[in-house]
Amino acid sequence: MLVLLVGLLVWSACASGPEPLPAEPAPVSASNARPSWPSTRAEAVEETLHGVVVRDPWRWLEDASQPEVQAWMQAQNEHARGELAKRPGREALARRFQELFYVDSISAPTRRGERLFYTRRHADREKAITYWRPVGSPESAAQVLIDPNTLSADGSVSVGQITVSWDGRRFAYQEKVNNADESRLIIAEVEGGARLDTLEGTKYATPRWTPDGSGFYYVYLPDEPGVSVADRPGTAEVRFHRIGAPQAEDALIHARTGNPQTFLGVGLSRDGRWLQVNVWHGWNRSDVYLRDLKDPAAATTWTPVASGQEALYDVQIWEDRLYILTNEGAPSWRVFTADPRAPARAGWREIVPEQPGEVIDGLDIVGGRLAITRLKDATSGLEVRELDGRFVRALTLPTLGASFGLTGNPEDDDAWFSFQSFTVPPQIYKTSVRSGETTLWSEVRVPIDPSPYSVEQVRYPSKDGTLISMFIVRRKDAPRDGSTPTLLYGYGGFSVSLRPTFRASIYPWLEAGGAYAVPNLRGGGEYGEAWHQAGMLDRKQNVFDDLIAAAEFLSREGYTSPERLAIQGGSNGGLLVGAGMTQRPDLFRAVICAVPLLDMVRYHRFGSGKTWIPEYGSADDPEDFKTLLAYSPYHRVTPATPYPALLMLAADSDDRVDPMHARKFVAAVQAATSSPHPVLLRVEANAGHGGGDMIKKSVEENVDVFSFLMGELGLAP
Repeated sequence: MLVLLVGLLVWSACASGPEPLPAEPAPVSASNARPSWPSTRAEAVEETLHGVVVRDPWRWLEDASQPEVQAWMQAQNEHARGELAKRPGREALARRFQELFYVDSISAPTRRGERLFYTRRHADREKAITYWRPVGSPESAAQVLIDPNTLSADGSVSVGQITVSWDGRRFAYQEKVNNADESRLIIAEVEGGARLDTLEGTKYATPRWTPDGSGFYYVYLPDEPGVSVADRPGTAEVRFHRIGAPQAEDALIHARTGNPQTFLGVGLSRDGRWLQVNVWHGWNRSDVYLRDLKDPAAATTWTPVASGQEALYDVQIWEDRLYILTNEGAPSWRVFTADPRAPARAGWREIVPEQPGEVIDGLDIVGGRLAITRLKDATSGLEVRELDGRFVRALTLPTLGASFGLTGNPEDDDAWFSFQSFTVPPQIYKTSVRSGETTLWSEVRVPIDPSPYSVEQVRYPSKDGTLISMFIVRRKDAPRDGSTPTLLYGYGGFSVSLRPTFRASIYPWLEAGGAYAVPNLRGGGEYGEAWHQAGMLDRKQNVFDDLIAAAEFLSREGYTSPERLAIQGGSNGGLLVGAGMTQRPDLFRAVICAVPLLDMVRYHRFGSGKTWIPEYGSADDPEDFKTLLAYSPYHRVTPATPYPALLMLAADSDDRVDPMHARKFVAAVQAATSSPHPVLLRVEANAGHGGGDMIKKSVEENVDVFSFLMGELGLAP
């Protein structure tokens, strides 16, 4: 399923033995002096929308091409970094994050032809390297496929998605400047690395190779004069590229939709017969069309598999059968099979029914069987079934945690799956689909001792009485007297599920005596599509109520107190924490807000904003406007309000969520706050929506984030 990326903070590793809790918590800073920051001029900008006067005094900060805006950003960034550099304990934090992040790890391999491909992170390199070696050969025979460390002297050129042809002879990779979403596609030979072609406009490419490796289908996104950034998604097309031919000759397979609220996707069956096009209408509806490439009469026609329904469809094709994972009539999802020669809905046959209390989170075909991922109370389960749906076995996972499905080829018995939890670093297991024999294949070794910490899952009532689940990680001997500094992390949108995953960066926080909490807010996918829809459009306030209720629960039950509670979120999660701090500033002492949406009246005019209209609505619609204005964090900032300390994280090359949100919100809070707490804007250079992809940048950012949090909440590293 298409998702807005949730991993705003880079995954890392872990830590050594924790230090004992201090007998008394360190005092929270209580200076009454209002901090200073670079001044920001306000303008008397107003517009009337649907009869309502909307003030926008910092609209001038929207245009980053203006020298005055660039100067403002530079001044704010220099001020923020200067203030952060004064925080105590930074050297110790830097050493700890280096220990945690610079570790060796290896991905599960992918077989293509007679070669295995995998990615390895080296403890002495900034970026992961992708290798290949012949099947059955030792590790010493591995050769470099692509090394991002060598693509630019300053590390500003990144590698995105890599796809290898089925015969293992050729590969394509996205080359991205500043780790932005925009990319070009490089096609090269695996043996020797000779470059074959370069394609532009490949932001959404996802190449689907033909069986013989002579070409691939991909999504082309032109950059046309007169088409705004926000309208570009509506110009995407599906094309076919033949290796060695000019891109201008690529055949048009599916025309643009003309609707910037949609995404196009393309798929091709393993045997090259069945071509599939998906049209995604946001994150709660999709259409699927099929074409038989072996039928000359169908060369220009598309047969609908599913179209016009308020449901999502994920279609896998194997040996002339369709396997359809859908939430149509089943919020927790179910699986059908159908004949691609007659794919009309009336001919579908259900083979895996919906199971109340569990969500089918993924479907793959591996080793000639169905591999299904389930979620129960936000924790993962894996099972194998026959192609007719008959249950074969459940895979045993080490404990409650997160896994993301089996990986492997439909025709190969060997498969791999990952496992991790809050206290277990990522592990990869190899399994036989046929026999079920499973062994540990690799694991990330990080210098932590998880034994002093407990992980509990609690439930608390939200404002409307809905019970929300939440994970809490803390020391087993932590008191329940409100004294524990706690970091509350959330997302709540786009059907993204927050599982109990490993996050190395929280270990210095835990070791210093802090706690970490992750609620499964509405808007996510942890409890199915109904849970998602309960937190979108005119129900978005439910998500913010769920966060606020989590904070109230943590304080009421003695886990922490408002003076020792911080919230963190990025992207849609940045909207979440922005809403939290503007609706209930009294509940939080500090806020980490990363690459956020915050001006919800104008968000759809910037970046990829129009693609999110099905999730949020649009201020162009009178009813949506009322909802958006009511919670828009930028418009909720109120003068003379004692706001929490704010560290805003922005990226200069973010082409997904425009950094104008961060700039305008920081200016508004700096002008309005009556508290003595800092309001800082940190701008990451040469970085996109997911941040920079070099480990040293992750170390630097985490030192800034956690020295800020520790200073504000009274912890010493």
